[in-house]
Amino acid sequence: MPLRIGLIGAGRHGSRYIRHLLHDLPGVSLAALCRKRIGEGLPSSSMTDIPVYGDYRALIADPTVEAVVVVTPPSLCPEICLEAVRARKPILIEKPLAPTGRDARMMVAAAEEAGLFLMTAQTLRFDSSILTLKDHLAEIGRFRYATFTSRIEMKASAQVLAPMPGQRGALLEFGVHLLDVVPFLTGEAVVAVRCELDQLPTVAPDTMAIVQAQTVSGMQCVMDIARVAAGRVARTEWVGTQGQITADWFHQRVSGVTGGTAPFEWAVQPQQTILATLRAFVHAIETNSPPPITGRDGCRAVEVADACYRSAELGGASVSVSSLR
Repeated sequence: MPLRIGLIGAGRHGSRYIRHLLHDLPGVSLAALCRKRIGEGLPSSSMTDIPVYGDYRALIADPTVEAVVVVTPPSLCPEICLEAVRARKPILIEKPLAPTGRDARMMVAAAEEAGLFLMTAQTLRFDSSILTLKDHLAEIGRFRYATFTSRIEMKASAQVLAPMPGQRGALLEFGVHLLDVVPFLTGEAVVAVRCELDQLPTVAPDTMAIVQAQTVSGMQCVMDIARVAAGRVARTEWVGTQGQITADWFHQRVSGVTGGTAPFEWAVQPQQTILATLRAFVHAIETNSPPPITGRDGCRAVEVADACYRSAELGGASVSVSSLR
């Protein structure tokens, strides 16, 4: 019998999940869909027999739904997660796991106390260029520092929809990928940050963040995160005692130089990160094994984001991640 998954959220990003669940995962079926605008046409013509709910509670209560995937704004994730925990159904939540570290810790605690499976879709961990980078990082010797640049085009709806008071912006929306991938690549937690934002959430959602993050060993990572008028940049550069490596996850390129050798490039075989995330989620359920990206992983990334926002409030002062718990 196929694993029957219910999907909550059918916006632009949720539609990508729909496509994979319908066509790319043998042994998995899309059992139900929950969407805000229930009267709109279905995202796929092959969904005519799939029930569509306007309330996530109804989808989670559907006895045919065995696991839940959530692709909604983070403000909705805590209550959806708790409902899934009460229904004792495994859950995958798109990044960021929650709007604040406090919410994320509550979600993780509820799932762990119930002995239920919670995975965070930090999809950058499945990007081929990032995985290639990880495979070759040891070749540059001891890390000295790393830089990240993540700039994404402004949302078309940004000028139409009025922001909610206190709503966080670019740093949490997609900068959280970088806050998560540092420990993934180094094996070290981020313990302190300094951050400057173009505007605090109390005024309007941030569209630019400059972050300096420090890991347990003292390694420094500098992050340039922004929404821009046009053009996308997505790259990281790692400097070590014996060389340098650069990865570009937009153009899927990884290059480096070590010692006195000429620069060289590694072949990268692109893969669809959402599909890889779903496969990992399904595999963990079917084998009753821990997910590769746990709820705790997702929680930690949001806690680092909390520290960044606190640092910005303090004018860029250094803030310990653990001090906010």
